[in-house]
Formats: sequence, structure tokens, C-alpha cells
Amino acid sequence: MKIWMTVCFALGAICGPALAADSITITDGHAPAMVTGAKVGGGYLTISNAGDEEDRLVSVSSPRAARVEVHDMTVDNDVMKMRAVTGGVAIPSKGAVAFQRGGLHLMFMQPQTPFQAGETVPVVLNFEKAGAVSADLSVDAR
Repeated sequence: MKIWMTVCFALGAICGPALAADSITITDGHAPAMVTGAKVGGGYLTISNAGDEEDRLVSVSSPRAARVEVHDMTVDNDVMKMRAVTGGVAIPSKGAVAFQRGGLHLMFMQPQTPFQAGETVPVVLNFEKAGAVSADLSVDAR
């Protein structure tokens, strides 16, 4: 499922070729359903950049959670580690970055209510150059 969004958003500023509408696309947006009482939830998606310049995802927000962080999961000496990513995530020109299980992903901190299968979770992804891009993550059964 492709979610095409307008990315040229900066208080009426005129965007150059690298920031033309539809240079950033969000695909495969989904989140697993959460169990009752869960304090965090995950989210996955792919960000593609058709522009001529690298862009950077600098923050994410959602009305469904107190805050949303980008996390990365790694395995070091058979120990799984998850850490918040600082400094943003580079989205290469003419490239894509997948947020998926076992790697980069969104962490919804203190959700208002647990995500239920069949719902959608709205998010706003803020990029250094492209500005704010809105998307909906579909909630899948665990």
C-alpha cells in the first residue's frame, strides 16, 4: 500500500527540484496490535526518497502516544540491544530506508490506548529538507 504525501511544506516556501512534491514516499506502514496495559508499541514502514539530495528524518510524532522515538535494534555478542537513535536517520537520494523488525523501527511511548487490529495509527514524520509528511500505519494482529 503506497501512501503518497505532499512533502513541500515550509510556511509557503518554494521548494527546489530535490524537494518537489512526492519526493518522499512512505510505504508498508504498519504496527502490531498491542496487549492490554502495554506501555510501548512498535511501528514499521519504508521511507523512499526520489529527490536529488539526501534528506534526514529528524523526528516523528503521533496523537496516539506521548512521544515517538526512532530506535535501532542490534545483536552484539549474542545480546540484543535496543537504543534510541540520535541525530536523525539519513534517507539517501534515489534510495530507501526500511524500518523493520530487528533493525530500525518506531517506538510509541506511553500510547493513549493499546493499538487494536484494524485501526490505523496516524504519524507525522519530520524531515530536515522535505518538512512534515503525514502517514497512517495500519494495525495488524500480532
